[in-house]
Amino acid sequence: MAEQVQAISTGDSRQRAAEVQRGTARAAVLGVSDGLVTNVAMILGISAAEASPAFVRLAGFASLAAGAFSMAVGEYVSMRAQVELLERLLLEEADKLRRQPDAVRAELEAFIERAGVSRKTAHEAARQLCRDKKHVLATYARAIGLNPDELGSPWAAALSSLVTFAFGALVPLVPWFFRSGFTAQIASLGLAVVASLAIGALLARLSGRPLLWPALRQLFIVAIAAAATVGVGRIFRVPVA
Repeated sequence: MAEQVQAISTGDSRQRAAEVQRGTARAAVLGVSDGLVTNVAMILGISAAEASPAFVRLAGFASLAAGAFSMAVGEYVSMRAQVELLERLLLEEADKLRRQPDAVRAELEAFIERAGVSRKTAHEAARQLCRDKKHVLATYARAIGLNPDELGSPWAAALSSLVTFAFGALVPLVPWFFRSGFTAQIASLGLAVVASLAIGALLARLSGRPLLWPALRQLFIVAIAAAATVGVGRIFRVPVA
């Protein structure tokens, strides 16, 4: 039973690590946080300039769509570039393996030895690994900090950014379908506060840290952005019917 529990725990850890390296989890966290901050700041700023509820809804949806697709395109381009760069590095290492097998074996031996294995055992392990080109390339890639099985998915990162940004941006917009004016502003701000604390708490839970500081940090970011745009709206006060 203990071995089964340990195996499950190890599998979960590997899955979480893989998600982090693929970039999907990072894109999701960034998306929902950016969507929330962007739209609550924009909505409160426009409503502070005495815009009508209809205009606030239009601007909120425009911001949601523009931000979501912008985030998705940005994530796809950056992840595609990262994957292509890593693939190029792997091709270079495969070429080095063909041209300089002895040098690769020596580097593998040093890599294994640094893990706490005796020199004799490391030498034998490296020799055996070099018998299989697929295994030796994978191990050699990990020795220089690459995981050939987890290069990342540009499409997954893009979709994750699009969906989570849209969700985060929708939160402060919801009250404007039911209320207007100061009541809707307070409701937007309240929902943004709750969502900010939830995002911070989730990040803390995933990283194994205490809940309070990440939650308050996320709330502080939203508060600064909202205060800045409300100030701009109050200064310019351009009523939009």
